[in-house]
Amino acid sequence: MLKARIVTLPDKKLVGKRIRTTLSYNNTYELWHSFMPRRKEIQNCLTKDLFSVEKYDDSTTFENFNENIEFEKWAAVEVSDFDSIPDGMESLILEGGLYAVFMHKGTAGSAQSTLNFIFGNWLPASGYSADNRAHFEIMGEKYNKDIPSSEEEIWIPIK
Repeated sequence: MLKARIVTLPDKKLVGKRIRTTLSYNNTYELWHSFMPRRKEIQNCLTKDLFSVEKYDDSTTFENFNENIEFEKWAAVEVSDFDSIPDGMESLILEGGLYAVFMHKGTAGSAQSTLNFIFGNWLPASGYSADNRAHFEIMGEKYNKDIPSSEEEIWIPIK
């Protein structure tokens, strides 16, 4: 059974790259492929963790979510400040607040079943609803997209 940890997150400063995408035309691979070789250019990182951020438009609701809804996807790292941003990268303030945090164990390809559980089972029964802030995943030392023992945290904004 997948369990949630409820966390109040402070604002975070991120630096990275972004694209517009949909689930039906998912070009996330290209985003990460362009970001990863350059991530060491970011000089003021707080951790080695990678942030995969999804920012949805204000009108997006998850009750009627479908694979053609366009959103902004970020590949980023957390930084202490925005004093030195490499050319071709941008800053992002990840708005803090209340989040439900889930540990996804498995390959990146199996994450959809975890998301289906979160939005189809956990969220409707939780007493919370999805908030209109960025959703994100933190990929730390135990993350490897291709192996079944991989781990990543899935952060869902709630209210």
